[in-house]
Amino acid sequence: MTKYIFVTGGVISGIGKGITTAALGRLLINRGFSVIAVKIDPYLNSDAGTMDPFQHGEVFVTTDGAETDLDLGNYERFLGIDLDRRSNFTTGSVYGEVLAKERRGDYLGETVQLIPHITDAIKQRIYQIGQESGVDIVIVELGGTIGDFEMFPFAEAVRQIAMEIEHNNTMFIHVALIYTLPSGENKSKPTQHSIRKLQELGIQPDLLICRSSKAISDDFRRKIGLLCGISPDCIIEGRDTKLVDEIPIRFERQGFASQVVRRLGLPDNPPTSSRWADMVRVLRQPEGEVQIAVVGKYVKGTDAYLSVVEALKHGGIANQVAVKIHWVESGLLENSNPEMANNSENALNQVFQGVNGILVPGGFGVRGIEGMVVAVNYARRNQIPYLGLCLGMQCMVIEFARYVCSLADANSSEFAPETAHPVVDLMEDQKDIRNLGGTMRLGHYPCQIRTGTKTYQAYQTTEVMERHRHRYELNNQYRDLFEAKGLCPSGVSPDQNLVEITEVQDHPWMVGSQFHPEFQSKPLEPHPLFRAFIEKAYHT
Repeated sequence: MTKYIFVTGGVISGIGKGITTAALGRLLINRGFSVIAVKIDPYLNSDAGTMDPFQHGEVFVTTDGAETDLDLGNYERFLGIDLDRRSNFTTGSVYGEVLAKERRGDYLGETVQLIPHITDAIKQRIYQIGQESGVDIVIVELGGTIGDFEMFPFAEAVRQIAMEIEHNNTMFIHVALIYTLPSGENKSKPTQHSIRKLQELGIQPDLLICRSSKAISDDFRRKIGLLCGISPDCIIEGRDTKLVDEIPIRFERQGFASQVVRRLGLPDNPPTSSRWADMVRVLRQPEGEVQIAVVGKYVKGTDAYLSVVEALKHGGIANQVAVKIHWVESGLLENSNPEMANNSENALNQVFQGVNGILVPGGFGVRGIEGMVVAVNYARRNQIPYLGLCLGMQCMVIEFARYVCSLADANSSEFAPETAHPVVDLMEDQKDIRNLGGTMRLGHYPCQIRTGTKTYQAYQTTEVMERHRHRYELNNQYRDLFEAKGLCPSGVSPDQNLVEITEVQDHPWMVGSQFHPEFQSKPLEPHPLFRAFIEKAYHT
């Protein structure tokens, strides 16, 4: 029977539940178990698609086109698997499902209530993914913080699951904060209060992860264990680190996975693979370093480009080098910025000094677009390796149309609806749709790669599947002109004849993808475009 592990967090948001879930999944997979992960988000949005990246970070897109929480990206990267829309659901989607059933009369006149109707809907989704996936273990992360008002129905649902199936088929893991005073003394009161709040909801954690900035002593473990009703052996130190990829190794040294499998009545097999540890060694001891400028509109203090950051790191792993990112806010490159207007070329040289490659990521809206076009132009003129992702490809097309094809007014109809040259535009069947969500291309689409191109050199195959999240396309009316001038459509969708990848032929490596390759990159399987981009940047 499938086992279920529930991961909760207390004291503060961002405590590390997602990384704990992902790291545990990796340790269990290393032991030969099949694992799938689920993220429950307590907000009322139906999904993450419309949420502000400054507040919520990036929207991660699954193969089936679900717009999900960024933690699913961590799950996919650590577990090395592809997830789908079943692995992320929200309060809004659960209530929407129950209310739709009520309107249809499915409840036959019953009074619809939080318990049992909402909790039953939550349980059904959790059971369903276990049954349909057929995996050994489902790890469910409850988003938010224990004690939040919106957490109650989810905590109650998982409490009921633990009562409904055999004791050794479920377990609870809690992640809480150990606060370190300026003097260096660790304080356990936040953790104690967090666990008591969990116990008030009828849940006793089997294992505790203590987030801390310094080491936890054995005496301190015994104190926490006594006050919280947890064996000291089941208290794991979650020390702060800048290298999240080493967290599974730290947990392994403390016997985390062994505690879990014993609690679930599973064989405590030794790890069957050392690939993850080998990968971390490359991160710890790279053979070189490469400097990459990421020019975007959400660069200040957010996780809006988390998958891009990770994919660049993976490209570095593939080439045995460390990737250092220089964040550049695209708006600062525009002529409206006095520093750019007065002496733009010298200013640009200062911005990109020492940079080996330039990347422009995805995004929506007109803000900062002209700055991205400036970055593309600088990369093309100075022969700097360039990778454009979705919006980054569209800016590459706009720049090429203006400065190589002499279409001075060229733009996207998203940013300039009255432009005489909409080189990026909506397809005809999109233009009459009023619901913007209905015009998006989301999830996996096929792409045929043209042989003899830099793109083919990267992929080494003629057909791939890549994930999309965009609305506007390269306008096919300009394809012949672009190709004649040296912008090659190196990847095309076979079913819709849309340009998926472009590359500038008279350039060492200048490639743009309409899709988001960062969503498919994994530490043990770096994406081919990121591998090739970092290789060219390092050796140029």
